[in-house]
Order: sequence, then structure tokens, then C-alpha cells
Amino acid sequence: MKTVAIIQARLGSTRLPGKVLRPLGGRTMLECVMLRLADCQTIDQLVIATTTQPADRELIEFCRHRNWHFYAGSENDVLSRYVDAAEKYSADRIVRITSDCPLIDPQLVDQTVDLMNTAPGIDYASNFHPRRTYPRGLDCEAMTRQTLNRIDRLARTPRYREHVTLYAYQHPEKFTIASINGTEDWSHLRWTVDTEDDLKLASEIYRHFGDEPFDWKQTIKAYETHPSWIEINRHCLQKTA
Repeated sequence: MKTVAIIQARLGSTRLPGKVLRPLGGRTMLECVMLRLADCQTIDQLVIATTTQPADRELIEFCRHRNWHFYAGSENDVLSRYVDAAEKYSADRIVRITSDCPLIDPQLVDQTVDLMNTAPGIDYASNFHPRRTYPRGLDCEAMTRQTLNRIDRLARTPRYREHVTLYAYQHPEKFTIASINGTEDWSHLRWTVDTEDDLKLASEIYRHFGDEPFDWKQTIKAYETHPSWIEINRHCLQKTA
């Protein structure tokens, strides 16, 4: 069974344009995401899913220069972009990651994917639904190829086409859904990057650890010596689906 992580990325973000290629920890944010995902034990291939828009040609060249696998599809119909990317790379299982999560944690990704192996018939697994306990920005979703294709057949409105898996967890009666949760609630922490202040926080965290590898638990621990971090982006609100 081939497990492919598909990372959606584009340069046309409305709140922080070009954010995936913004510098972070001596690299770009997208490189940080890819390097962290490369440590996953359950993923066979990483694929960038971008768009055919002229603005994303730079991103396509960025992928080509690094010999990264990529697929360019619809800008607004992100669901079709995932379906086509999964078909192109012959994925049996898809792991969905967004490119604005530079603190994505390989162990949490592996736990989410492994959850699908614990019982037969799980269609969709995540680490944030129906209850979020991990910081926002560690979000991971895993699903079978059949599940993705079924969502594609059933989800017809623009809202569902833009938000790839929204239909699945808003219609739990049609899917077998599982999730992992932490032992404590850290959902008040925001580690996704959608604003300048989000990027400032991520930069502070990367500066703190330097070249040393770090996981989400070590980041939580670092807040004890950097309590001001929580104020950097406390005011930033998540865009609603």
C-alpha cells in the first residue's frame, strides 16, 4: 500500500501572499515543512499540490529545482487537485498536509496514519476532529483513496470543493471516522502561519532551536522559558471554512 502525503501550496494567499517561500530558519517555510515530513516513517512519497495560475509558476520551478514531486491543478477546486494528484502518483492512502504548518510533527503524522491500521474499515483519520487538543498548525488528515474519491463524488458545492475534507467530517454518517487526541489540551496555541505575526512566532521558535531537530513537545516545553511567545499571535483569528 502506497501512502502519499499531498501538501497543498500556492503563492496567492490573501492574508500573507507568498508565505510558503518566505524565509524561516535559514530556509523557506515550504522547505521546513518538507524536511519535517521527510522524517515520517509511514509516508512513501511527498507531493506538492499547487495550481496552474501564473503566480504559481515560481513555485513549480522551485519544486523542479529541488527534484520534488508536484502536481498543478485547479486553484479553487482544491478537492479535484487532490484527486488528480493522488491518481498521478498512484496513491492508495492520502495524507493531507497544508504548507502553512512549518512545525508539523512527524510523530503525530505517523500516529494519525497508524490509526487507520488499528481497525479495518476506517475511512478517515485526523488529529483535530471532532475535538482539537494539539496546537493549531499540527493538523494532519489521512484517508484511503476510495474515501477521497467518494468525497469527490458527493461534495458538489464550492465550499466543499475548496475545503477538501470538510464534507467528510460534516457528514459522519457516511464515513467511518477516527481521531487521536493528546492527554492535555493545547488547542489555544496557534502554530499555523497565515499572518506576519504567525510568521514572527514561527521564526522565534526556529531561532530558539537553531539547527537542532525539535518536536512539538519540546516546543511546548520551550514556552516555559519564553512565555512572551504566546502573546505574539494571540490576536490572530483562524479563517473559517
